Amino acid sequence: MYKKPVIVFEGIESSGKSLHIKSVCNYLKKKRIDFIKLREPGGTKNAEKIRKLILNNKSDFNKNTDLLLYLSSRSENIDYIKKYSKKKIVLIDRFTDSTLAYQHYGMGIDISLIKKIDNFLLKDF
Repeated sequence: MYKKPVIVFEGIESSGKSLHIKSVCNYLKKKRIDFIKLREPGGTKNAEKIRKLILNNKSDFNKNTDLLLYLSSRSENIDYIKKYSKKKIVLIDRFTDSTLAYQHYGMGIDISLIKKIDNFLLKDF
């Protein structure tokens, strides 16, 4: 079955992700092309609740809890992404590459664990 593209914007802080997503959104609106825009962490209603937990200045989660919260946010988003990827272009501000960069390379969490959980969440996506 034909799918619309899923476009992920990855990069470090202040690298221009939001600017590029905004430009693409404006272009798609102008061309009247249906799309959805998500972010990680966050995006859908429940994923935004998880985002608030992660980004709360008072939070001091250990690295494993941090990983699981980020992946919980992804879990909340993935069914939504799968549902709409057949009908609309999906734009995502950060996704799997950011998890590897921050949680594995930055925090030292085992890469095989991250990939195993990600593969479980993403299944056939």
